[in-house]
Amino acid sequence: MADPSTRVFRASLRGRLYRDIELPSSGSLEDLAAAIVDAFGFDFDHAFGFYSNLKGDYYRSEERYELFADLGEASEGVRSVRRTKLDTAFPEVGKKMLFLFDYGDEWLFTVGLIGLGRREPKAAYPRVVKRVGEAPPQYPDLEEG
Repeated sequence: MADPSTRVFRASLRGRLYRDIELPSSGSLEDLAAAIVDAFGFDFDHAFGFYSNLKGDYYRSEERYELFADLGEASEGVRSVRRTKLDTAFPEVGKKMLFLFDYGDEWLFTVGLIGLGRREPKAAYPRVVKRVGEAPPQYPDLEEG
C-alpha cells in the first residue's frame, strides 16, 4: 500500500516572500525542487541542490544533495536528489535546508518542513497551499528590454 502521508514545506525567497507546498512524503528531492520552481513561476531548466548549511559556504554542508550526483558528476559525499525521498531528507518538522536553483544566478531558497498531513482523495500533488508575496522574474534582464 502506498504511503498516505504528506509533507508541507515552506520555501522562502528573500524572507517574507514564500510558498507553502504540500507533496507526498514518498516524493523525491527532485519532486520538491520542481514544485518550488513551479510555485515561483520559474522554468525548471537549471541544475540545483539542497544543502544543510543555511548560511555561508553551502559547499561545506554536512548534507549535500545535488542533481550532479544523478548525472555522475558530483563531488565525493554528495547524494542523489532523484533517489532521496522527502521523508529521509526531512525526517521531522522544523528541519530546514538551503535550496540552490541555477548555480549561475544562484536563486537561494530556505526550505523548511512546517507540517505533516494525509493525502486527500482526488487531490493533485504537489499543490501550493499558501502564497505570500509576488515572485520576481526568473530572468529580470530579459524582461526589462
